[in-house]
Amino acid sequence: MEPTLTTEPRLLDILEELRRREPIFHRPEFGTTRADFDRMMDANFREIGASGRCYSRDYVLDVLEERYRGEIVEHFDAHDFHCLEIAPDHYLLTYTLQQEARLTRRATLWRRSADGWKILYHQGTVVADALT
Repeated sequence: MEPTLTTEPRLLDILEELRRREPIFHRPEFGTTRADFDRMMDANFREIGASGRCYSRDYVLDVLEERYRGEIVEHFDAHDFHCLEIAPDHYLLTYTLQQEARLTRRATLWRRSADGWKILYHQGTVVADALT
């Protein structure tokens, strides 16, 4: 039932660069402060969470700032990465994320800029029957 996704060979280096950055905002090597997250995000960033709620850039920055005030212990497995170039320097990265009992499909729209990678959009969708 699920499609077989493949990444074009010419995009494999980009796939690897972006794979190392996912899940977004959960990779301390790319930063843990509001200023770090601000630099990662495009000015028009928005997110649709696994709940279906829409989140603004400012709201996400507020949540991240609060989250990183305490100790972070996370257990996740990200796999099945796929990269698609949708326009020059714009890439859609999709993958599956297992976090304890919750399985989600993730999609992040990335733009490569002179300042590095910028996140334009992110969405998570819960896989309803994944563990039944």
